[in-house]
Amino acid sequence: MRILVVAATVEEVESLKGKILRHEENTGPMALDFELLVTGVGMAATAFALGKHLAANKYDLAVNFGIAGSFDRTIALGELVEINQDTFAELGAEDDDEFLMIEQLGFGRSTYFPSSKLAHLYHLFNNFNLKTVTSITVNTVHGNEKSIKKVVDRVNPQVESMEGAAFFYACHEMNIPCLQIRAVSNYVEKRNRDNWNIGLAIKNLNTFAIEFLKLYA
Repeated sequence: MRILVVAATVEEVESLKGKILRHEENTGPMALDFELLVTGVGMAATAFALGKHLAANKYDLAVNFGIAGSFDRTIALGELVEINQDTFAELGAEDDDEFLMIEQLGFGRSTYFPSSKLAHLYHLFNNFNLKTVTSITVNTVHGNEKSIKKVVDRVNPQVESMEGAAFFYACHEMNIPCLQIRAVSNYVEKRNRDNWNIGLAIKNLNTFAIEFLKLYA
């Protein structure tokens, strides 16, 4: 089974990267059918990197690991979540005070879904008890009370990232089974880095990712 691990930055998978080997390298602590693709931050970088890579490589599964901000205060900082729906929240048009999603304009779709789920891959993942949540993908992460209220009233997301929906989109277009796992690094609020816990989120994300890949090793 060939698995593509996708991350926006090396920092998000720092502990994991040394354990992933390309197919042609037949040494190391993990199986040889794992590859790591670091796309760069944002939906444009993610879509381009994945489109280019998947055009020349085939996989049985692609997994997006990353951190996220949470609108949902019942999700603890550092907690892992499985994304079951991701929406391009800014894809559409303004009609005075109303926002029209791209579906309303008749030009496509804004929401994408994973084609795989942890529960379907291995019953062992039931031990992790990951919460499944809805997400939005944005070019500008929210840090303004008025814009936060607007997007919550319009889409009611639980978390947000800058890449997730683009990852789902690329995998959908290339017919690659996919899932997305994120660790919450901060709450979506007026920007205050003192309240963030990126270190804990990355630590928990990598611990989970390593255990995940061990199932295939």
